[in-house]
Order: sequence, then C-alpha cells, then structure tokens
Amino acid sequence: MGYIDDAFANLKSNLEITQTEQNLAANRHHAIRDYVRKHWELEDDFLTGSYRRETKTKKLKDVDIFVVIAADGPQAAYRQQAPIQVLNALLDLLQQRWSDAYRDGMAIVIPYGSDDEVMSLDVVPAFKRASGGYFIPNPDAGDWLATNPKRHHELSTAKNTDCGGKYVPFVKMIKGINRELGEPVSPSFLLEVMAMDLIKTPFGRYQDEIVLFLATAAERLDNAWDDPAGLGGDVNTVMTTTQKQVAADALRSAQAIAEHAVDLEDNGQERAAYDGWKKLFGDRMTRP
Repeated sequence: MGYIDDAFANLKSNLEITQTEQNLAANRHHAIRDYVRKHWELEDDFLTGSYRRETKTKKLKDVDIFVVIAADGPQAAYRQQAPIQVLNALLDLLQQRWSDAYRDGMAIVIPYGSDDEVMSLDVVPAFKRASGGYFIPNPDAGDWLATNPKRHHELSTAKNTDCGGKYVPFVKMIKGINRELGEPVSPSFLLEVMAMDLIKTPFGRYQDEIVLFLATAAERLDNAWDDPAGLGGDVNTVMTTTQKQVAADALRSAQAIAEHAVDLEDNGQERAAYDGWKKLFGDRMTRP
C-alpha cells in the first residue's frame, strides 16, 4: 500500500464508531426504549437509520429509535387520528423524564449537547403495516408514511458484502465530505440511496470511487431517487430547486479537488495529494 492508501485506511478507522461511543449510545437508547415500554404497550422497539446500518458519521447525532405501538393496546387509537396527535403524546411522555425533548418533523428528539459524543437520539412512533414495513407519522403532510428500515439495513448489508466490505466505509466517507461542505445534500440518507444505485462491483480504490461518485451524483442530484425498500416514494423531495443546484455545485467543487488529488498521487506527489484529500475530510484524514 502507498502513502495515500494508508491515509485512507486511517480515515476508515477514524470514521468508525468507537467502543466507548457505542457503549454510551447503548446506555441511552436502552434507557429511552425501556421508559417508553413501561408506559406504552409496544409490539417492538429497535434501532434504525444510519446508526443501525453502520453508515453514521461522527459525532453521533439523530440516532434513530422506532417504537412500534401495539395494534390492540391503549395507544392503538392514535393510528386513526391525525399524526400530530401521537407525536404530541410521545413528546408529553418523554418530557416527563427528559424535559428538554422536542419535536422535529416525524420524531421526538432527546438532545444531549453539541459537545457530547452522542449529541441526540430521535424517537419515532410507528405502527406495523399489514403487508410489511411500518407506518410513521408525517405531520407536515398530515398523513402516514410507509417505510421499512429493516429492509434498508438488509440492502445495505448485502451491498457491503458485494463490495468486499468497502461499501459502508465508502458511504461514511461520502457523508463525511458532505458534512465538511456544510451538508448541502439533505437528507444525508439521499447519499446512501444514490450510492446503493451508483456504486458497482468490483469496487476499486476509495479515491477513484469517490471521484466517480461525486461526478455522477452532481449530474443526477435533481433526479427522483426512490426508497430502496419500495415504500417511501422519492427520497429526493426535501431540497428546493435552488438548494439542489447549490448542492450540485458543491459536489462538483469536491470532485475537482478529488480529481486533482488523484492526479497528484498518480504523479508520485503523495504528500500534496494528502493535503488535497484533507480539504475534503478535515481532521478525520490523518497522516500514515
């Protein structure tokens, strides 16, 4: 392996969640799940989202918890009501224990502070869907959204296997670039959906795959990107047309930096190439 390959090995390691961070997240999400289970009748509760798929970037923010309400329990009636009702009820419940909890979209957020290694956890109420997956509240639209996060995890795991274990680290790297750019692509799950389709096997060097992805993602950012589980519709609906253009421009700028770094590496200027990659990854890119 060369100097840049070693630097990317360090980057991969630096993006991984440490055991200490895992333990802290586990203590907190178990406390939340146990608390809700004591007060509401649940069919299931589980971790979901990018933390469950192991594509979460650090610091840990918005670690997702699904609490699946029992179809025949005391809270079952919320399924027939406006989605804001179940969110308000869950907020009232959680604020009795975590007073600074607040609602954000379809989740109740429990914050721990921007300096904390686990900055926040999101609690999402859900109902089982008869034909598979779950319904979760979509208060902005006033309806219920079908989703299947367990299927997302299965697809991500299979893709990672096909790519020789490099897909999950690659997604973390792309998300890391997005964060360094100021998160122009939103939600970050969109990057995962795009990567699921755009990344092909055999998977090459991280640096080459990053250049190819940034180029294609910039060109196709305005496309409709359907939920991989086939339930949630177009994932690419959050950003406005202007925001998509800004995001595409940011990806192209990142692509130019990445291409130059690859050229420098290919010409034997590995230290200069490292400096280029560091512009995209910040402190997560460390010298071999």
